[in-house]
Amino acid sequence: MDRRQFLLTSSASLAAMSLPGMSWAQQKTVFRWVPQADLTLLDPTFTTAAVTQGHGQLVFDTLYGLDSQYIPHPQMAAGHTTENDGLLWKITLRDGLRFHDGSRVRAADVVASINRWAKRDLMGRSLMQSTEEFSALDEKTIQFKLSKPFPLILNALGRQSGMMAVIMPERLANLPETEGVQEMVGSGPFKFMADKWVSGSRVVYEKFADYQPRKDSMAPDFSAGPKVAHVDGVLWNIIPDRATAIAALQANEVDGVEMVDTDFLPILRDDANIKLVKRSLPTIGVMRFNHLHAPFNNVEIRRAVLSAVNQTEYMTAINGADFPEFWSDKCGVFVPGSPMDSDAGMEKLTGKRDIEKAKAAIKAAGYNGEKVVLLDPVDFPSWHAAALVTADLFKRLGFNLDVQTVDWGTAVQRRNSKEPVSNGGWSVAFTGNTGPNNLDPAGHLALRGNGEKAWFGWPTSEKIEKLRMDWFNAPDLETQKKICREIQLQVFEDVPYVPLGASYPVTALRKEWEDFQPQISLFYTVKKKA
Repeated sequence: MDRRQFLLTSSASLAAMSLPGMSWAQQKTVFRWVPQADLTLLDPTFTTAAVTQGHGQLVFDTLYGLDSQYIPHPQMAAGHTTENDGLLWKITLRDGLRFHDGSRVRAADVVASINRWAKRDLMGRSLMQSTEEFSALDEKTIQFKLSKPFPLILNALGRQSGMMAVIMPERLANLPETEGVQEMVGSGPFKFMADKWVSGSRVVYEKFADYQPRKDSMAPDFSAGPKVAHVDGVLWNIIPDRATAIAALQANEVDGVEMVDTDFLPILRDDANIKLVKRSLPTIGVMRFNHLHAPFNNVEIRRAVLSAVNQTEYMTAINGADFPEFWSDKCGVFVPGSPMDSDAGMEKLTGKRDIEKAKAAIKAAGYNGEKVVLLDPVDFPSWHAAALVTADLFKRLGFNLDVQTVDWGTAVQRRNSKEPVSNGGWSVAFTGNTGPNNLDPAGHLALRGNGEKAWFGWPTSEKIEKLRMDWFNAPDLETQKKICREIQLQVFEDVPYVPLGASYPVTALRKEWEDFQPQISLFYTVKKKA
């Protein structure tokens, strides 16, 4: 018996047992779900954690939604008008909006909610830096008076990544933004049932009877269009062990598993009752340099490493070779095939790899044998695999390498240290940019080049920072695309990080369920086949 079959067989008895909340689920039409992790933080304006964002999509709504081409459409908004060459925006709320506590959604709630979100989200801060005054004109109308044009205002308000611009009651939105909101009162299609929530075991959502979907001709598409709940509720079963979760799916004890490990893909592919869904927004692997200390404070050395990285090796190590349709080894700065993606400078990643040439370039750049501390998070399979590939590469490149094995939590803490390696610092670490954060410069933390205020690694690049701001101010999509080409070229020049390839998460569903949106985990379109 192979490892996969052993894991599933040993988990089958657990799956056959009644899962938490099953008695409730059996009384209603319920979509039973296994999220990728436990829900510990509830406020989607307080964390970028994917599980919290999925929770937020159930409970809350946003002024605008995005379609599958990432174009904004009114959601809570009825529409908007602009005046004064785009410096004055008026947005009107549509009729019938109510919070889960029965109160009407007012413009004052929207203003308080957007102000709270903007204090924490990168794109929100950029919007407010361009705003002279933001206010409620009446019960249903909000107004932005801008000090300079901000063409991406609707994209910001419809943002489904980073931290969502969700609308909550004014009394909650006015709580300190340094603390997560604990009382979940939204206006979305589902209500969070706090009395049924058991941390580490189950999360329960019930259909909000007073939710009124948009009445327009647009079909549901990502977070745009009518949000029509086709089930009475959604039950999240927290099952940390992936083998147990897969066994529960095969035993029809759950309807979907958000994250399927590569080990289980062959078994699920051959199961006639299961379908695999390739998510459209990948995690892009990141090799991150510490720019504060030698040797990677030297751009010539970073460029030499870039010239030697083989994305195919990294993607095969991380994902395995059996399912190449679930990864891309031709990945630049943005999601392959997305609007901001381009082929600009891609020969720097896809051209012939010449280790001896790269080794010579490192020596010519003045490398003097400085110790390179590489953090290897052994309990995080993807980044452990990336660390092993890098360790082999760096040895061949002639670096004085010190691989330090740590757990993922320690790696996350350690990478915040700005100390030299002689005092507990680091040289190279690994992580991933996830989902919608890879679509554009707005939420792309690895792009920031603002020195010690940047993401860990602290690169400095005035050119990237300027291009990023130019993108925010771009008047149209074609200009945005042109700027993103320039950003990618500059990334390959300054090398704040090295993209290691794109890994597409795989979700598994029982075949009787359909209309599952592939971008992120949404539940208001999913339904059983008639």
